Amino acid sequence: MAADKITSGAGTRYALPDALRGLTLLSMIVYHGCWDMVYILGVDWPWYQSTGAYLWQQSICWTFILLSGFSFSLGRRHWRRGWLVFGCGAVVTAVTLVVMPGQEIWFGVLTLLGSCMLLGALLEKTLARVPAGAGLAVSAVLFALTRNVNRGCLGFEGLRLAALPEGLYRNMVTAYLGFPFSGFHSTDYFSLVPWFFLFLTGYFLYRLTRRYLEAAPDFGHCKPLCALGRRSLLVYMLHQPVLYGVTMLLRALGLPS
Repeated sequence: MAADKITSGAGTRYALPDALRGLTLLSMIVYHGCWDMVYILGVDWPWYQSTGAYLWQQSICWTFILLSGFSFSLGRRHWRRGWLVFGCGAVVTAVTLVVMPGQEIWFGVLTLLGSCMLLGALLEKTLARVPAGAGLAVSAVLFALTRNVNRGCLGFEGLRLAALPEGLYRNMVTAYLGFPFSGFHSTDYFSLVPWFFLFLTGYFLYRLTRRYLEAAPDFGHCKPLCALGRRSLLVYMLHQPVLYGVTMLLRALGLPS
């Protein structure tokens, strides 16, 4: 979600990560607009609860988290950036608690990305010593293995491999880590496990592919998408208030009928 300064050693900005981030931002804005129509305006749209809509939502969050890990090594001031993004996540939580009771966000995607950046900064020297290919493989496997921890088990989506002890699912701290207690609710929930492993997958993917980026820094350049991608944090913070305002206006006008 948050875009670090993505540059080569010579100061040339890589276009592809920015363009992909910009494209994903557009997809996210449309998705959230649809969410507002269904859950605030009450539009009857069964497809939005379908597998296709779920895959759409997952494509957005997977791409953002992978890109954040991919761009980590290209950015600077990881501690400062991590705290900034984490703080923005705290603002989102506070605003939803006040403005949207019942639809509040605990441990949303910004909280996750900020946490991943801070952990990445803490582990940076250790991660740099891990072979990129092995790191990519292990991170991807760990993500797949722990994808269902929020649901009380190991496994990936419909595949349940083993139940986890109920004692892991205790309180808000365990929910932040990936083990939500009974009754926990968040409209947008991204815990450290499994998503930090996807962030690491992106980190190691960059290390495996950086020579291709260096050889073609302008590959994928699209001026509007790149401009959007460079301002991803600002766009994320502003898009829902704007969508929410439009939604409230439509409701006040009695639309849709």
